[in-house]
Amino acid sequence: MSEEVRYHMLRPEQIVARRTACPVVYIPIGTLEWHGLHNPVGADSLQAEGIAIRCAQKGGGLVFPPLYYGESRVEGLMEANAADRQQIAELMGLNPDNFLPERMPFSAMEQVINYEKLLLHILAEAESLGFRVGVLVAGHYPLIDHARAAAMLFNKRLYSRSSSGMQAWAFVDYMLVENRYDCAGDHAAGWETSHMMALHPETVRLDLLPPKGEPIVGVGGVMDPRDSSAAFGNETIDLAVDIAVKETLHRLEHRQMYFRHGHSFREGLWKEK
Repeated sequence: MSEEVRYHMLRPEQIVARRTACPVVYIPIGTLEWHGLHNPVGADSLQAEGIAIRCAQKGGGLVFPPLYYGESRVEGLMEANAADRQQIAELMGLNPDNFLPERMPFSAMEQVINYEKLLLHILAEAESLGFRVGVLVAGHYPLIDHARAAAMLFNKRLYSRSSSGMQAWAFVDYMLVENRYDCAGDHAAGWETSHMMALHPETVRLDLLPPKGEPIVGVGGVMDPRDSSAAFGNETIDLAVDIAVKETLHRLEHRQMYFRHGHSFREGLWKEK
């Protein structure tokens, strides 16, 4: 059985031992969103959490509980912006007008600012708990831009550069390996569905998909979801995890290299001798 790395599942002495050995925390972020009839709506956060857990198991550190809430409800969301959003709403038994901007208590920009403030607050919480590197793992692809913005702002503080401070980084799996796969990154197609088959096979029902050649509601990508497999999901996850761990540990071991203005998000420095 794999070692438990989820922060909220551990007792204090277990947390201290893992944090002392490797003061890194992975913070999975995602959403609740349509991912086809064949995948669970929590697919983004579930993928982010699964990838974060594998990172901690491979390279050390701990994993915070995944964040499912707080992102924009009017931008970067299938229910709000997909071309077939009317069909998605019908299949979910919802009124598509539920996602109109005027239904929301905050404007689109206010929602973005609120979310980035939430991420900053979570990073500060991680720092207060003794971590030296905090990594936001984005499962919902639009969130990578918000995660990077929050991490960059966090890293600008003088305290982040102090002996007690924490540095932040953020990644999304497909961007780490897109030079290796022509199908890297999609929405509920072969890439994401394979990930779910690798991480939570009990949640995937390929038999609910129509025959090949017929359109699928709310799915987009190069690889047909009907060609998904756990083997492919494990292959791509493990490759992304390997790169993410190298990026993370390099930041832990070579903090000064990331202190210069504009350098906190330099990537690939671990490849240099």
